[in-house]
Amino acid sequence: MKRLLRNSAFRWESLLFLALGAAASGLTFTVSRAAGGAALTVSAAMYALYVCLSLRHYRRMAALADELDRITHGQESFALDRFSEGELSVLQSELSKLLVTLRSQSESLKADRVFLADSLADISHQLKTPLTSMNLAAAMLAEPALSEERRRELARDLQRQLGRLEWLVTALLKLSRLDAGTVELSPAPITAAQLLDAAAEPLLIALELRNVELRRENVGDQRITADLAWCAEAVGNILKNCLEHTPPGGRVTVTASENAIYTELLISDNGPGIDPEDLPHLFERFYRGRDAGAQSAGIGLALARTILQSANAAVKAENAHTGGAQFTVRFYKGTV
Repeated sequence: MKRLLRNSAFRWESLLFLALGAAASGLTFTVSRAAGGAALTVSAAMYALYVCLSLRHYRRMAALADELDRITHGQESFALDRFSEGELSVLQSELSKLLVTLRSQSESLKADRVFLADSLADISHQLKTPLTSMNLAAAMLAEPALSEERRRELARDLQRQLGRLEWLVTALLKLSRLDAGTVELSPAPITAAQLLDAAAEPLLIALELRNVELRRENVGDQRITADLAWCAEAVGNILKNCLEHTPPGGRVTVTASENAIYTELLISDNGPGIDPEDLPHLFERFYRGRDAGAQSAGIGLALARTILQSANAAVKAENAHTGGAQFTVRFYKGTV
């Protein structure tokens, strides 16, 4: 009751109630003493009822506040159902929705923190490998008795490691921008041939050095609405993965098709194929398969999928019936 009396709204309402009751009783006393006594009794009874109802309401509000305080300080479960009757029902319903939303956001933030910690550990490991090689090469280049041939060999290795480090940092920056939602793709009408030309251009020298043929089948004016630069990056990473697993003298084949729903690029190679245990994890960030090369960072295919998902496209990996890996990329013509 003391806590209720400290409530300013209750004090003002009580004063108003008592003033009205006193005024009504005074007026009825001018008529007759009996009428005045009855009015005073009724006023007192009404005020007592008002106090009881206010006290009950205040206790329920205090209990709700205590429950919310326990939830705020880490209570794992909450039971607001006991406040689901009367005038608190609307407030209880909204609070329950708010608490469920906040709990979901809290769990999501915890998952994000774990993912960030794991990603930082993976990034640190990926950067450490080329940096270690570069430090060793730099230390050996400083030796005065080093032969010219060995010096050129170390310089070439240093250049390769610098190229790998540059690609790794660039890919990680692209992934972080995509994760943060700061990349705004600019879709425009292009053809399958234009996309493949842009995707294959950075790989032409590597294809020639490895003596791998890039075969095109029915790749022409199939229509695609996409951001050419970003989607060429995605398709190029898939082509690069196929190239790295194709033996010298082999081939990477790209077949295009189109229907009313999507335009499809089927990218396949005649390499050893994908290990069945790697298939479910192939597009996971920093995942390196059983047959991954020493220079693989496990980023290319993850970046490709992230870009394609942002571009209203999808990618799937499997082993072709005729052998080798096969990637299916579908650019949808409507939102899916």
